[in-house]
Amino acid sequence: MTTQTLPDLVRFTDEAVTWLSSVAAPRAESVWGSGSDSVAVFESWSAEEERAHTDRIREYERAKFDAGWGALNWPETYGGRSLPLSYVLAFRRAEADFDVPRRTEMFSVTQQLVAPTIEQWGTDEQRSRYVRAMLRTDIIACQLFSETEAGSDLAAVRTRATRSADGMWTLDGHKVWTSGARVSDIGVAVCRTDSSAAKHAGLTVFLVPMTSPGVTVRPIRQMTGGSSFNEVFLDGVRLDDSYRLGPVGQGWPVALTVLAAERLDGGNLGLANADQAVALAQHLGRELTEIERDKVADLVIRSYLQRIGNMRVAGAVVAGKDPGPEASIGKLLATDTMARTSEVVRLLLGRDLTVDSGHWGTFAWAEHILGAPGYRIAGGTDEVQHNIIAERVLGLPREPRA
Repeated sequence: MTTQTLPDLVRFTDEAVTWLSSVAAPRAESVWGSGSDSVAVFESWSAEEERAHTDRIREYERAKFDAGWGALNWPETYGGRSLPLSYVLAFRRAEADFDVPRRTEMFSVTQQLVAPTIEQWGTDEQRSRYVRAMLRTDIIACQLFSETEAGSDLAAVRTRATRSADGMWTLDGHKVWTSGARVSDIGVAVCRTDSSAAKHAGLTVFLVPMTSPGVTVRPIRQMTGGSSFNEVFLDGVRLDDSYRLGPVGQGWPVALTVLAAERLDGGNLGLANADQAVALAQHLGRELTEIERDKVADLVIRSYLQRIGNMRVAGAVVAGKDPGPEASIGKLLATDTMARTSEVVRLLLGRDLTVDSGHWGTFAWAEHILGAPGYRIAGGTDEVQHNIIAERVLGLPREPRA
C-alpha cells in the first residue's frame, strides 16, 4: 500500500499564483464609484448574452483544467490530482485575487453537483462519457427537478417515463425554474416510472440531451425583466436505456445526492452584496440615523455569522467529516442575509432606489431587491429547510402528513 506525498501547500499556492498570472490580470482593489455597480441576484441577459458569457467562462475553465488546476480533488482518471479539499480552497483563495470570468450557477451545478452524482450512480460508460467532460465544461448540465404541481416536494413529480417493448423510454411532462436551460447540453430529469408505488419509490432519473426532439425551452420573465429561469417541456422525448442514471425506481436517492451537494454549495450566497450595502452606508455623504446604524451593524454581524458557518462546513469537509447542521443552516443564513441587505438598502436610499438618477450604486440595487426573494424558493424553500433542520438535525417530531 502506497501513500500519496502531498505537495507543500505554500509552494502549491505560489505555483497557482504563477499560473493565474499567466492567464489573468490581478484583480484591482474595488474603488467606490468605479466599475460596474451591478448587484443583480439573477442576471437579466438575453439569450445571446447568456451564451457569450457562458462561452467566456468555458474558455477559462478548460484552460484551468488542462493546466492541472481544474479538478484538484478528483482522481487522475478524470483529469484530477487526488488532492485534499484544503488544496481546492487554497486555489480558490488565490483565484479570487485575479480578474477571471465570474462563474454562473451552471458551472457549479455541472462540476459540483451533477458530475459527482454521475460518478457515484452512473455506469462505467456514463462515467467515461460525462464526468471528465463535465469537469472540463465540455458538457454543461442543468437540473430538471421542479414542477408546478409539486412545488418543493420533489417526490411529487408527475413527469412520466414509460418503457416500451423495445427498451426505449418516452418522457412526457413539464419542468419549471430551470436555470441555464438555454445553454445546457444535458438535463438531469427526475421522472415517475411507477405510479402504483409509494411516491418516493416510483422515481427514476434520466440524462436528457437538451437538443432531443420533443424538448422545448421557454424563458420565464422575472420581476427584474430578465429571464434567468426557464420552463422545459418534454413531449414524447425518446431515450434509450443508456440515458438512465441509477436503477429503475431509485431516483429518490439519486436526486438526494444532487441536493446534498447543492446545500453544501449555497453558503456564500449574498455575502458580496451585503458587503456592498455596508460600503454604500459608508459613502452616503451624510451621517446615518440611529436606526440606520443599528440595521447596518446587524447586517455586518449576520454576514460574519454566515461566514463562520461556511468556515465550519469547509473545516469539516477538509477533515473528512460530515458537515453536520451547518450545511443545512447555510442556505437559511444566505437568504436571511439577502433579505436584510434589501432592508438596509431600502432604508439608506429611500426614493433614490426607485428612479434612475444616474448616480453610481443607487438604482442598481433595484435588481437585488426584486431578485432576492427568489432565493427563498430556489434550491428548496425556506419552509422545507426549516423542516429538514427540525426533523433531521434537532430530532423533533415530523409534521403530520396527509
